[in-house]
Amino acid sequence: MLLEAPFTEKKIRALKVGDRVEISGLIFTGRDAAHKYLHDGGKPPVDLTDSIVYHCGPVVVREKGKWVVKAAGPTTSIREEPFQGPLMEQYKIRGVIGKGGMGPKTLEYCRKVGAVYFHAVGGAAQVLARKVVEVTGVHMADEFGSPEAIWEFRVERFPVVVTMDSHGNSLHEQVMKASQLKLAGGR
Repeated sequence: MLLEAPFTEKKIRALKVGDRVEISGLIFTGRDAAHKYLHDGGKPPVDLTDSIVYHCGPVVVREKGKWVVKAAGPTTSIREEPFQGPLMEQYKIRGVIGKGGMGPKTLEYCRKVGAVYFHAVGGAAQVLARKVVEVTGVHMADEFGSPEAIWEFRVERFPVVVTMDSHGNSLHEQVMKASQLKLAGGR
């Protein structure tokens, strides 16, 4: 299924756990430094309303006067658990892309504000970089360094799977429960 900008609450609430989605439009990267900065009261350098934030520390180089993304794989998302939910609510962030899932606090905010968690394939940084068709800006690189900067990427058909939806469902939670049952000797 194709999900195109603008990423409205209505479009996001229509998504369900397990949906395979291809995202097209403007997304922003954000890792530890950006999340903490915003959580601690810093002003966002971009409008995050109805946005998608990608937990990614990309490898970006300058070629012929333009930024070119060489690698753009997801980073582990659970580190952002203390910050993600409140930032979703405050800035109306509609989606987060990462790997490994997030916890119950973020899941509750997904339900509350109409947001989802998208899982991107780890280990496919170069393949995912090819889905970035343009770098439209970079913010806070001087303060945070390149991997922690907030990069603006225009993506086309960026492949993800919904693993936490706005209805309170979490594929990560389902897998954990099934694993625990199996380990306990259940079927």
